[in-house]
Amino acid sequence: MENKAMTLLLIEDSKKERKAFTDCVSNRSDVEFIGVTDSDIEALKIVKQKHPEGIILDLELNNGSGNGTGLDFLIALKELNLVNMPKVIVTTHIHSDATYNFLHKNGVDLILYKEQANYSCNYVINTLLLLRDCNSKNSESLSSEPEIDENKISKCIYHELDLIGIGPTLKGRKYIHDAICYLIQNSEKPSNISVIQYLVNIYKKSSSTITRGIQNAIIHAWRISSLEDLSSLYTAKINYETGIPTPMEFIYYYVDKIKKIL
Repeated sequence: MENKAMTLLLIEDSKKERKAFTDCVSNRSDVEFIGVTDSDIEALKIVKQKHPEGIILDLELNNGSGNGTGLDFLIALKELNLVNMPKVIVTTHIHSDATYNFLHKNGVDLILYKEQANYSCNYVINTLLLLRDCNSKNSESLSSEPEIDENKISKCIYHELDLIGIGPTLKGRKYIHDAICYLIQNSEKPSNISVIQYLVNIYKKSSSTITRGIQNAIIHAWRISSLEDLSSLYTAKINYETGIPTPMEFIYYYVDKIKKIL
């Protein structure tokens, strides 16, 4: 079976380099850019929203429109604690053992020196594809369980809820988490029990109490989060009269979103 195109994010402050990479990718079908930016701030937004499989990072970003360098981006990326961490290749003119040690400790898979003889856009992209293929083969050989890891599902759900401000102190957070888990794990198994009834059985509370807890958590998120963040992180249509999703709309949106991430 042919692999789908690898999704990439390019973070590069040189217009010439950005054009070289985008021109290179336009002639290929095995990769696609889902983001091209010179800003570390914009790059983090793209990672949160689109989950690239690979990142090409210019280390210096001296002339970029963000607030930091490639090093700042790497630290912020690591703090996101993503379920599926993208493969990261750093491209740089810097040749320093201390810098290289820092990069590897902060999640960089490979460092490519821009002055080396065989450096090119195709070389960088081909290397990312090799890293992905190697990772896929290792995962296949190590995995004997066909089912998705429950811990991975939980980590992904909590990460998504944290992004929109549904934190651990909200009662509805646990209901939302368990509902999404239940639907993902039983997506291939027909069930006569609704997700709300499942939660009623687990928590021994009324359906109205559980529904109200979920709704209050959603209202909290829409109250404290910026409209810009919400429109980028929650892309489903919302009833214009209420301005917020219903509990079931919200839960099923995240079931679909997290299944795609996993």
